[in-house]
Amino acid sequence: MDSAISVRGLRKSYGDTTAVAGLDLEVRHGEVFALLGPNGAGKTTTVEILEGFRKRDAGEVRVLGHDPTEASPGWRARVGIVLQGTGEFEELTVAEVVRHFAGFYPNAADPDDVIDRVGLTDKAKSRTHTLSGGQKRRLDVALGIVGRPELLFLDEPTTGFDPAARREFWQLIRDLAGAGTTILLTTHYLDEAEALAQRVGVIAAGQLIEVDEPSRLGDRSNAPATVSWRTPDGWQSEQSASPTALVAELAARFGGEVPGLTVTRPTLEDVYLKMIGEKA
Repeated sequence: MDSAISVRGLRKSYGDTTAVAGLDLEVRHGEVFALLGPNGAGKTTTVEILEGFRKRDAGEVRVLGHDPTEASPGWRARVGIVLQGTGEFEELTVAEVVRHFAGFYPNAADPDDVIDRVGLTDKAKSRTHTLSGGQKRRLDVALGIVGRPELLFLDEPTTGFDPAARREFWQLIRDLAGAGTTILLTTHYLDEAEALAQRVGVIAAGQLIEVDEPSRLGDRSNAPATVSWRTPDGWQSEQSASPTALVAELAARFGGEVPGLTVTRPTLEDVYLKMIGEKA
């Protein structure tokens, strides 16, 4: 199969409120796919259906070749889930928690190896209530991967992290992806999606409105660039569909080096906000 996740015509309503309205989605084996969308867009409902925690009203869903609502324990052992909070194990040590969860899987990874992979070896004997927020999140990931999942769901994995901790966590995700794990990531951090995902999908009003590489989403790579430079009278800027030509013209005008020259195209955040604004 080319797809780890395949969704066609997914629908889910709560009373008179439509949460998911005919959504189609494909996630390829081995890729990191980021699902983006504002609160209330249907993102969480969609992911919970894929995880098998919520029933759909209509549509076809296949995750690792199976319908999540009918999946066996063997299927569950192939899927890892890292929620926004796995739970509290105040008086247990990191090693005790990971070993306990390893016992749920028929082919679990070595708990000590997993603890090392998530960077908690120095904390293996520490009780979980002594961990920092970033360390607790690493423990959440350890519990999600101890069963050697083929597919890993990551829900807002770096919420509350400081910048340094976020960058360290990104490397952990890259390492997992490099080992062949398919990852479905939901995040509100656009730089995180751009740094980690091969493709991103934007969901709004219960529908997936576009899927593409981060650099191409919303025709971003072809959008006009903003060229800015400094003059004796202050800063000037101009939008241009051919910024190279404009820079060459400026270089000739200034006799070589253009003071304060910058060339920027719309960021992923720019195109994302435009897309969800148009759908609102």
